Amino acid sequence: MKVGFIGLGTMGGNAARNIRRAGFDLCVHDLRREAGAPLEEMGAIWVDSPREMIDRVDCVVSMVFGPPHLEQVLKGENGLIHGDCGDKLWIDLTTSSPSFMREMIKDFVARGGRPVDAPVTGSVDAAIRGDMPMFVGGEDAHVEQARPVIEAMGELRKVGKYGNGYVAKLVNNQLWKIHAAAIGEAMVCAKKAGLEPEVWWQVMKGGAADSFVMQHDVPSIFAGHYDPSFPLKLCLKDLGLIEELMNQTGTRSELTDACHARFTESGERYGVDAGEMSVCRLIEDDAGVELRVAGDWVAPWEVTHDSERKA
Repeated sequence: MKVGFIGLGTMGGNAARNIRRAGFDLCVHDLRREAGAPLEEMGAIWVDSPREMIDRVDCVVSMVFGPPHLEQVLKGENGLIHGDCGDKLWIDLTTSSPSFMREMIKDFVARGGRPVDAPVTGSVDAAIRGDMPMFVGGEDAHVEQARPVIEAMGELRKVGKYGNGYVAKLVNNQLWKIHAAAIGEAMVCAKKAGLEPEVWWQVMKGGAADSFVMQHDVPSIFAGHYDPSFPLKLCLKDLGLIEELMNQTGTRSELTDACHARFTESGERYGVDAGEMSVCRLIEDDAGVELRVAGDWVAPWEVTHDSERKA
């Protein structure tokens, strides 16, 4: 199977490397020409547009910022639908709107395309290692055809029909961001009451308060960088999509709304390029305390792939 990858950012670039490591012939494209250089060094071929890509490959994988960017990938002047879509797979890893994508994908399907949505969770270290959990929606036959490519990047978790992957990703991020916002309040309160941050962290893990955020993201607070590999602007984009989904389903959302407000305040204070866990920095700064803990806290973007460690 020949594979193409569109969107070579922090997550996408690493996912594309794992596809290439798995032995697939790979074409790549990004708005930034320089983003393709590391993959070209691995043997990938640069193409100038999505249209050129789909004419050359059997399967296109995309990971871009959000719905408007996906619309350009599909329907732009040199978008996928202007090329040969017949029996071609399109696996999209982007966090996007389920309703928007279910409507837009009709044009791709009408031209014989086979869509699969497979948004990812985890962090950049999971993208580097190639073990990202992936919420995969689509017709069973299309998912099975896509399986070798998906499993080169991570763990396939089937969620039903096309669009359900986007749903799963949004509610996943809803819980992730609510917990991220709450951790700052809990940790600052604990410190002011006499419980030091590192002790608090060790005793919280494995109990009722545990989560991916507790295990994975608290060290970025200790280190003081707040994980810029996932900036607040992405958090705010996701929260906007989550709000849209909550409104469409008529679901009560007081907790989600409060979380959205806290992330918005973080972006206003620290800038939208600040790291996601800056939502906790707000609580630190307002309380006049610091949650730094000395230690060898490996940043997510410093993780290496097995093949690089062995080399």
